[in-house]
Amino acid sequence: MKTEKLYPEYKNYIWGGERLATSLGKRTDIRPVAESWELSFHKDGLTRLANGETLKDAAAREDLGANAANMDIFPVLIKFIDAARDLSVQVHPSDSYALKNESSLGKTEMWYIVEADEGAGIYLGLKETVSPEQLASAIEEERLTELLNFIPVKSGECYFIPAGTVHAICRGCLIAEIQQNSNITYRVYDWGRRDKDGNPRPLHIEKARAVADLNKFSQRKFPEGYLGISRYFTVRELSLSGELEHPTDKGSFVCLTAVSGEGSVDGVPFSAGDSIFVPAGEGAIKIIGKGKLLMTSIRKYYVGIDLGGTFIKGGIVDDLGNIITEAKVPTGAEGGADAVAENIASLVSELIRSSGLESSDLEGIGMGVPGMIDSEKGEVVYSNNLGWEHFMISDKVEALTGLRVKIANDANVAALGEARFGCGKDYKTTVFLTLGTGVGGGIVIDGKLYEGNRSAGAEMGHSVIVAGGERCTCGRRGCLEAYASATALIRDTRRAMEAHPESELWKIGSIENVNGKTAFDYKDTDPTARAVVDNYLEMLTVGIANIANELRPEAIILGGGVCAQGKALTEPLTRLLAREIHGGDLGPKVEILIATLGNSAGLLGAATLLME
Repeated sequence: MKTEKLYPEYKNYIWGGERLATSLGKRTDIRPVAESWELSFHKDGLTRLANGETLKDAAAREDLGANAANMDIFPVLIKFIDAARDLSVQVHPSDSYALKNESSLGKTEMWYIVEADEGAGIYLGLKETVSPEQLASAIEEERLTELLNFIPVKSGECYFIPAGTVHAICRGCLIAEIQQNSNITYRVYDWGRRDKDGNPRPLHIEKARAVADLNKFSQRKFPEGYLGISRYFTVRELSLSGELEHPTDKGSFVCLTAVSGEGSVDGVPFSAGDSIFVPAGEGAIKIIGKGKLLMTSIRKYYVGIDLGGTFIKGGIVDDLGNIITEAKVPTGAEGGADAVAENIASLVSELIRSSGLESSDLEGIGMGVPGMIDSEKGEVVYSNNLGWEHFMISDKVEALTGLRVKIANDANVAALGEARFGCGKDYKTTVFLTLGTGVGGGIVIDGKLYEGNRSAGAEMGHSVIVAGGERCTCGRRGCLEAYASATALIRDTRRAMEAHPESELWKIGSIENVNGKTAFDYKDTDPTARAVVDNYLEMLTVGIANIANELRPEAIILGGGVCAQGKALTEPLTRLLAREIHGGDLGPKVEILIATLGNSAGLLGAATLLME
């Protein structure tokens, strides 16, 4: 299907009014009109297209995107609500309760305040933690609102209401609601109202008591740019003034709901109150006009952990590679393996808190760990940096967090991060080399890591390029690491300075001041520095040519501190590789690229371990 305007189902609940018509231009003979279901696959009110077909019937799996299509139930429902009178005080169940007792999903939702009268507000959650007996007494004595937070609201504000939160929308509010695809509400107080037949509206006190969160309510805070995040919906606000292009992807559709203004989406006109459905994988869409739109999509969220000897870096990442939030804590390796696992779990808890998500919203934890890793078993077989042998880190972190865990070698996950979200994203097969203290590496074939037998392969830094050469940290002689690492470059620069006291390299003042960029800094003015750089490039080319001839990847990606040299590194390497590669110009070209993700490569790659 193509980008299309949606035509809502209207509801005439007794508390509705005229605002959907007067403020949002809704055309319906229903009076009062309380709700318009803008995007709905729910049987109680199906959204339609201009030709009368329901969106549920018209949209194929690929139109919805993989994230929504792979769920058992379409996850989201979007509506406008006009509260001309107070809505009932109510609560919605969690998924676990609703599936067991209602054969339905529960209901987490969020409210965007489109308009609000002076003094209008909402009841949202408990002021203080209460006991079940205190809640029951307040309900029986019809003083439940005394326990609730009353919050005056104004246009443009947003509130997130997790399942279990006791709440009510009060009169004078026009709201855009994005919620789970559920129509289950448990009323606990209805202001003494009666239905059109004069009967009291039914209450659901026992069920409400069973699902209500009795803890003091705390409004979730989401990272900048996000109005609401959950596994069922991700909502961002778009302030439109003129023309812009917005990307789409195969993971999710986008529903654009206009809360003010007017314009068009790929030529489909909209005004305030309209919703536009953009199928997944539509490409870049052109949005023109002025106003505010709510962008709803379905995203998946993962924790990525980059475990280092000094710090544990972590972040929550979506399926597009956006880092929602990130933080780091000391590794604490001196406390032992179990203590490190506990530090990882604490970091995960902090990330969840700062993101506004819950554990149930996450797909799991991916971790990059230094050393020899058995990815299938989740075991650190040996890690010199951490001093570990045969530590089942996956099992330990799973037990501490309740989330599934997948691990791989840290260099491998950095390779995966660059391949999926960095400079390698346009290539099917890439090899990643990190030129740091050592030389690490990773191989990605058709988007998947190649790790070798029991995840012990891809140690390209320990391939010999000079038989009987320099001693490597692994114990062998002549490894690529012994010539192409930053450590090796520093060693060779110092040796050259000692052999050539006349060299300009001595302008740095002392041999102890040498770092990985010293020789490059003086290569254009000093022959000694030039010789160091030329030798470094020759040795690195041997290693790169071996990789190119053995694997013939589309690109070899270089990372690490040495790569700050940019074109001063890649241009001569490209020329030298053309000389050394098997078949020369007759074979497919192997690009040499500089990594773009920097310190985020490991975090992103770790999260990618869980992405299908």
